[in-house]
Amino acid sequence: MFGMAVYVSIGVSLTNQIDQTLERAATQVISTARADTARVALPELDLPIDIYVQFWGRNRQLLATSQNALSVLTPLDSDGLRTSRPVYRNVQGRAARLRVLTVPLYTSDQDRYIGALQFAASLAIVDSTQKLLLWVLFLGAAISMSIAGLAGWISTNQALTPLEMVTQTALQITRADDLSRRIPYQGPADDEVGQLIHAFNQTLSRLENLFHTQRRFLADVGHELRTPLTVIKGNVDLMRRINCADDESMESIESEVDRLTRLVGDLLLLAQAESGKLPLGRGLVEMDTLVLEVLQQMRVLVKDRLTLRLGEIDQVLVCGDKDRLKQVLVNLIGNAIQYTPTGGEVVVGVGKAENQARVTVSDDGPGIPNEDLPHIFERFYRGEKSRTRSKEGKGFGLGLSIAYWIVRNHKGQIDVSNRQPHGTVFCVWLPLFDESCQGEPG
Repeated sequence: MFGMAVYVSIGVSLTNQIDQTLERAATQVISTARADTARVALPELDLPIDIYVQFWGRNRQLLATSQNALSVLTPLDSDGLRTSRPVYRNVQGRAARLRVLTVPLYTSDQDRYIGALQFAASLAIVDSTQKLLLWVLFLGAAISMSIAGLAGWISTNQALTPLEMVTQTALQITRADDLSRRIPYQGPADDEVGQLIHAFNQTLSRLENLFHTQRRFLADVGHELRTPLTVIKGNVDLMRRINCADDESMESIESEVDRLTRLVGDLLLLAQAESGKLPLGRGLVEMDTLVLEVLQQMRVLVKDRLTLRLGEIDQVLVCGDKDRLKQVLVNLIGNAIQYTPTGGEVVVGVGKAENQARVTVSDDGPGIPNEDLPHIFERFYRGEKSRTRSKEGKGFGLGLSIAYWIVRNHKGQIDVSNRQPHGTVFCVWLPLFDESCQGEPG
């Protein structure tokens, strides 16, 4: 379309220039010829050499002609002689195409037709220019289309090669069940393909973590269930052999059943939490009062084995579910008590830091290895590599996972760090109370 527009516009522009030249010549001739009304004679004017002029009378007789058209005895434009007004026409001459202007002449009172003047100019320059332009446009279009096609082919291959790599990697992962593989990409990371590959690699990473978590979950659940079931089975066999239900065996069975009940309850709680079916209340909670209440209850369990005391305390109001926040405190303090040796100390504090409430639980136990810190809030994860339970046999590795979920869904944060020279500090951060919270103080 661009080539056609250029081709036509050039032809129209050159033709208009020829028309203007013919019009100027006609004006000069007609203005001079009017001086003699008795007869019309072609004046001697300085016209361009490529302008041909003829004057035809009423009876279609050639009365006058320019010097360069003496050999032409026929009208330059036969059809134009029949017109009653000036007209431009393209005419095929003997040697070339002509652009002819025919101007009819009348007497000064416009009542009698005298004849017609015809002015012609060759269209050879227009034809040659358009012909040359046509070849230039054709060659230019062919070259530009070839270059564009080659560039498109190269760029398309470059763009699709990473996508083909994505497809091949996905198929290999499907066939080999190897989620550890990643798609290499050397291009810019902010283009569309780079963003796609980055998102795909992130998806693979999350899937790999989920599968590893699932495998570890199944292994840990199996381990936790195997021990109490073995104890129950052994006590039942013993009771069957001696044909007697002694109190010690019954207490052991009851203890293990309680363990299984707590394990199933914690698993159901986590399943409800992760599926969004565990609603959280939203009310005003006095964290300082809640901490004092939990400490009072935990001192009954600790007795004289270690020291459980209150550190710094400040009046702190937060918005949340009182029962769930209490569960967080119970889990953290119980975890600190479990891993603090006899004669040790557990300190609980509550205060403010900028626009957040801060609850700390610290102990002087053996601490947590640095390689275990990133995984401490995962389900069933415990630093005890041998998977041995605590002395009371009550730990499952689910308490910190539940606490982490509750704090996160209160728009807070929980972190852990080691004390020097030994011990561990858990810190819970919660947003302070705001006016959008409804409910009475808890």
